[in-house]
Amino acid sequence: MADALELDALWDEFHRVVNMTSQELAAWLRVNDEAEESVPPPEYAGSPTGEHVLAILQKRRIDLTEEDLDVMYEVVDTVTAETDPGPGHEAEETRRRRRLMTLGHDPLRSSA
Repeated sequence: MADALELDALWDEFHRVVNMTSQELAAWLRVNDEAEESVPPPEYAGSPTGEHVLAILQKRRIDLTEEDLDVMYEVVDTVTAETDPGPGHEAEETRRRRRLMTLGHDPLRSSA
């Protein structure tokens, strides 16, 4: 398990990059599963990571498991790597936005 300082830093960074509320993410995951045109790529099929992010958002820091921490690191790394990739084709940007929203990050929303 991570030490207290590392856990605090991860908790803060996770909640910074996950800029959608649990209600918004739950609604997005439902819509994303139902919409034919917004089917995510195979690595996001079924959105298990998105569901795990949703579960983490509903937990207290003290209740986190080792698996939760792994998912939190994965989400922070993915969002950080995919944020601000430079100018891209509109369809590519739409796919990237949908993929990030599946993780709880809406790139059109300002990070505060």
